[in-house]
This record gives sequence, C-alpha cells and structure tokens, in this order.
Amino acid sequence: MTTQERRPAVVGQAQGLDVFARLCPSRVVFAVLADKWALLIVMSLGELGGQRFSEVRRAVDGISRKMLTQSLRTLERHGLVRRTVYPETPPRVVYELLPLGLQLADLVAPLGRWTEEHAPAMLAVREGLDRANGEG
Repeated sequence: MTTQERRPAVVGQAQGLDVFARLCPSRVVFAVLADKWALLIVMSLGELGGQRFSEVRRAVDGISRKMLTQSLRTLERHGLVRRTVYPETPPRVVYELLPLGLQLADLVAPLGRWTEEHAPAMLAVREGLDRANGEG
C-alpha cells in the first residue's frame, strides 16, 4: 500500500492538489505556513486581535524587525493578514487576520497549547538521548 493510498482524501486532493507531491502548488503554501515565525505571528494575532508592528514584535519575543517585516508581508501576500494604514500623524499601521488567517489561528492555537504541555517531556527525552550519545 502506498502513502497515497493510506492517506484519507482531503478537499484539495479532489481539486488535484496534494501537499505531499513535490511540484504541487499547495506545497509552497504549506512551506509558508510551516515557518515558525509565521505560525507564532498568526497565533499572536489570533489571540490578541489586531496589533501594531511593535506590538506583534513584543508578542513574538525574539523575532527581528527584518524577519517580522518579511513574515508579515508573506502572510499578507497569501491572504492571511491585512495591513491597514490609518491616515494619522504619525501614520498608524495595524495588522489583523483575514478570514483564512482566523481559520488558521483556530487550528494552530491547540498546537501551541499541546507544545507547551508536552515540551518538558520531549526535552527530557532529548537530553537523555544527547547524554547517551555523548552530545550536549
């Protein structure tokens, strides 16, 4: 039985899309979403709502200005985030999730909670294996 036969059919496959296929356009979108900064930004905007650049940067601790700018542009380009510039002095820019981004945030929020819950156990296993292999 091949991997394709074991996997359940999904909506995209009915449209000829298959995220497992090397040349499928859905693989490009999947790669955008699999970026750690993208998911953290989506989770932040999902939990806290619309935010200014500096607020997103504070919420996603450790992200550089450059990486945040690139990630927000990528998310905007893929229809997940809206950038709204308000004509004020100085201009106020707010980032918020669009409907696709809100759906994604609903999906990844449980992943974030699962990660927080299971990180200690996973890190303990990693440390044990590293010790056994003479690493770290």
